[in-house]
Order: sequence, then structure tokens, then C-alpha cells
Amino acid sequence: MAESIVAFINGTIFTEDKLINGKALLIKESRVVGTIGLNEIPGEAQLVDVGGNYVAPGFIDLQIYGGGGKLFSADPSADAMDEIARVLVKSGTTSFLITIATNPLEVIDDAFGTLAMYRHPALLGLHLEGPYLNKARKGAHPAECIRKPDVEELAALVERANGCMRMMTIAPERFTPEAIRLLLDNGILLSAGHSDASFSEAMIAFRSGVRAVTHLFNAMSPMHHRNPGLPGAAFQSDTVFASIVADGIHVDYEMLSIAKKAMGDRLFLITDAVTETHEGTYTHIFQGDRYTLPDGTLSGSALTMMQAVANCVRHAGIPLEEALRMASQYPASLIGADTLGRIAPGATANLVVFDHQYIVKQVFLEGKQV
Repeated sequence: MAESIVAFINGTIFTEDKLINGKALLIKESRVVGTIGLNEIPGEAQLVDVGGNYVAPGFIDLQIYGGGGKLFSADPSADAMDEIARVLVKSGTTSFLITIATNPLEVIDDAFGTLAMYRHPALLGLHLEGPYLNKARKGAHPAECIRKPDVEELAALVERANGCMRMMTIAPERFTPEAIRLLLDNGILLSAGHSDASFSEAMIAFRSGVRAVTHLFNAMSPMHHRNPGLPGAAFQSDTVFASIVADGIHVDYEMLSIAKKAMGDRLFLITDAVTETHEGTYTHIFQGDRYTLPDGTLSGSALTMMQAVANCVRHAGIPLEEALRMASQYPASLIGADTLGRIAPGATANLVVFDHQYIVKQVFLEGKQV
């Protein structure tokens, strides 16, 4: 059977380093071939006219709890995952870590059971946010479910995860070096969050292998001129990444701009998005532009990755090219997904087409339009 060849024309193509006009983007089957001249398009190629819109790598969200009315922790089923994946991909997020916040271990085990069997080309695995956090910075996480990290319990948790747990948010000041090493030895990416770590405690954690900070500024020791805290340690590090929620609610846009200038290519976007639910451990209520618990505590965003990119450009002075990297290339680099997050020869053909008002028009997952 002949290979499927598709050429995207009449668009502004974002490659790894710049926006390109007057070229075609060629993909073959599920892979990117590259950008070529219009007179170089193979005769057998199917033409996709994108109507003057942008063509960018599909977005990568490393912290997303649900979508389409489904919160995974409230309904950790394959059917829920199908709906979550469908909604996310249609919005331009072609790769994601489904996320579960602090919950009873039984709920986490149910998620492990589902994810051990579930497969979807957009699903990268599980991000477990908790339950080994600091109650002093619990945010919306229920204090009664927060646990003390124990090496034997962690070893059993990792075994039950059966390889599906790609990322874990922890309060590193509560962990022994042995506990951190156990998680790292099992290939789990560690991120510091819901943490009251001092600057020195955070730097020790970074040297021990913690490679990221979860939703920078939210639910962590604050940055102060006499105690730089976890944000200050993230700024000071040369290697640690940090995620940030660019909705103007979780973090002021001026602070987003400051963080971007300090961290450069180590700052990436997440949505931290939930959906309204009255089931399970969390009751998320939609309040116009955000989600809160019944007591008013901020519990998640209503963002899409496309909106996060737009907010970076419109409100934080970040160039479009860099905002797109924050939503694709940088998170891909953090998790070691070399074929994702970029339009380059050999990369997976996950693409989002959007207009100049930042409205998603088309999405392609592994070269196929969804």
C-alpha cells in the first residue's frame, strides 16, 4: 500500500526556531518530513490548504485533571479517559499526562488499574500530584489524605503503578534521600510542589534529582527578599524547569513575565485544568473564569493550552514563537520525548492549526486529522 503523503500549504509554519511563510510542510504517514518549496511538493501528495493560519506542534500538557465533564480521579475508567482524550486533542493538546491530585490510595490504585491497560496516542502516562505533600501548602488538597512518605509504602506504590506513573509532585523537604532515590531509580520525574521548602532545602532537592517545580508560585513557600523560598531556588538553578498557569488568576501576568525573564527556556505552560464535579474527593465549582472548592479555595483553571499561549502573547509580552515553545518543545524536553513538541524531520506529526485570534481550526494526531 502506498504511503500517505500530505503537504500543508498557505500557512505560517512554526519550526523549532522561527515562523516560516511561502513554504509547504510535508508529512509522510505519522512523521514530519520537513519544510519544502512549493515547487517541490510531490505529485502524489494530498494538499491541505490551511487558509493563511498558523501551523504549530501539538501542545503538551503535563498537568491536566480531566475534560469534557470528566474528572479522572472521580471516574478513573477507560470511558472517562476516552472522553478526556477526545476533548483535549480537539483543543490542540496532542500529548498529555493525566493528573490525579491527592486522594485516598484506593482511588490512585483504581487509576493505576485503568492506565495499565489503556492506550491512546495522546496519553503519555500519569502525573501523580501528591499525596506526599506539605499540609502547610496544601492548597485545595484535602489534609486528611496527605501522607508521610515512607520508603516501603512508596516501593509498593511504584510496583502497583506498573510503569504508568511518569511524573510525581512531592514536597521534597519531607523526603529522605533514600525515598527520592527510590522514585528516581524507577524512572519517575520528580517535581517540587505544594511544598514549604526553604531556598536551601529546595537546592538540596534539586541536587538530589528533583528536576522541576509544579505550578510556580502557587501552593509553595513564597519568594521574599530575606527568604527566596522555592521560587527563588527555581530562579537560581541553571537546570530545573518550572510549570506555570498562565490564566492571570493563578499568577499575575507581570509575575509571569518576571519568571520568564529569569528562567528562559526552563519555564513551560500547563493548564492545571479541572472540570465541574460533585463526585469523588474534590467538589470543583465553576466560578465564571476559574474553579474553586465550596469554601472559595482556588482548585484549578478553566484554561486550554491554546488560551495559555494567547495569554502569554497578549498579556505577558512573550513572543508567539516562544509561547509556542513553552507549550510544546520545553515540556517535551523535560520528559525526554524527543519526537514530540517540534516540527522537524522525523518528529511525530502532531500538529495544531490556529488562526490569528488563537482559535483552533484543525488538529492532526500522528498525521491524521481529528
